[in-house]
Amino acid sequence: MADLIAIGYPDEKTAEEAAKEVERLSEELIIEPEAIAVIKRDQKGKYHVTTTHDIVATGTVWGMFWGVLFGILFLIPLIGLAIGAGLGALTGLITEKTIGRDFVKEVRDLLQPGTSALFMVVDKITTDKALAALKKYGGTVLKTSLPGEMEQQLRAAIESAPAAT
Repeated sequence: MADLIAIGYPDEKTAEEAAKEVERLSEELIIEPEAIAVIKRDQKGKYHVTTTHDIVATGTVWGMFWGVLFGILFLIPLIGLAIGAGLGALTGLITEKTIGRDFVKEVRDLLQPGTSALFMVVDKITTDKALAALKKYGGTVLKTSLPGEMEQQLRAAIESAPAAT
């Protein structure tokens, strides 16, 4: 079962720095993230999202995943996402009820104007080594498990994603 981990930071820059550290840790197999996203909320309250994915061909599906998730978490409109069966399936899978109302509320409270957060979908993690490496960034950690059915359907969507051109 994969976990969705969010780490909130009191400024707009730290999440990007921590994301670079997670990418380094993934090379050492300390953290095995499926996908990583950084979301910053500027002083005016506007959200800015940057995502990375392991495999380029699956970027569309992960992009839809993050778009739907952030739409639920932060009420960000889903403008710019491809509308279709894939998005409909992901929207049905990722609901406030599925990921937990408490998690949604905690994440919303975490990301106030002038802050940032690192989001990861993680399959495997060597917790003690990851914590030691990420400790220098501080932050508030929130974690929820993705339900098995949701993870399986997300994997199926990723595997059937057309190759990127």
